[in-house]
Amino acid sequence: MRITAYWLMVGTILCITGCAFVNVPLMPETKPLEETVIEGTGRSKVLIIAIEGVITTERRRLFAGIDNEPDTVARVKEEIEKAKSDKKIKALILKINSPGGTVTACDIIHKEILEFKKATGLPVIACLMDTAASGGYYIASAADTIIAHPTTITGSIGVIATKFNVQGLMQKLGIAEESIKSGDKKDILSPFRSMTPEEQRLMQDIINTLYQKFLDTIIAGRKALNREELIPLADGRVFTASQACDAKLVDSVGYMADAITAAKERAGIAEARVVVYHRPATYKNNIYSQAHITFFGLTEQEFSAYQPVRFMYLWNP
Repeated sequence: MRITAYWLMVGTILCITGCAFVNVPLMPETKPLEETVIEGTGRSKVLIIAIEGVITTERRRLFAGIDNEPDTVARVKEEIEKAKSDKKIKALILKINSPGGTVTACDIIHKEILEFKKATGLPVIACLMDTAASGGYYIASAADTIIAHPTTITGSIGVIATKFNVQGLMQKLGIAEESIKSGDKKDILSPFRSMTPEEQRLMQDIINTLYQKFLDTIIAGRKALNREELIPLADGRVFTASQACDAKLVDSVGYMADAITAAKERAGIAEARVVVYHRPATYKNNIYSQAHITFFGLTEQEFSAYQPVRFMYLWNP
């Protein structure tokens, strides 16, 4: 009875004072992209799209699991679609700083870039930053020209699928795993047992298929490089910028300013405004601004934690 009287009193006070409860959403709304000019003048535009971090179709998790940033694939797709509708954009620069990611995510972004080129006829320049390895290089191969920063690490052409085997540890702890399965290969990648020779062969066949797609993609994009030249380079090793240039994996060694110059030259324009797309309130004032702002973000750390097995175009030393 006392509790009921208390809430009646609170309600009466709120009505008298004109106060009201306000519904404040815990997860902020994802706002449309905005455009910012970061340098240059003129009517024409050169757009920089950043591809950074591990590339997946998973949204970045922030503190307490709350986020409002689309996954890398969705964001790049959104930026590309916006660019298609802007007739002032005359060239696209991919600023790549990534060790790669899942096979599917990297392949989708690669395809979106090819479709952008087909739909618009505009040149695409890839500018490789600290790391553009494995899936990062896979995406870069869609560009008309690849420029690597003098300190870039690139290459790592190949596919990897990793699983843990904790069978020995569980035996020491006296723990046994029991599964009810419809077929003997249903748990082919279980961390609780070793794979059989036949299972290893089956998985290797999948890896080989995805590897051949990687090679085919590079050959299609790098006209100066044939398969015989590529095979010795595609054993997973990484290269410095100068080594990659000598091997014809990249076209030249330079900086973002060189990529901008190359973009204008290929577009046939003397001057242009260099622009980026971003969410409202994010920091974007120069060509090196990052693609994302995260708060208490789990990016590389979250990716290093145990996850189900995935096929990866990823450099993961």
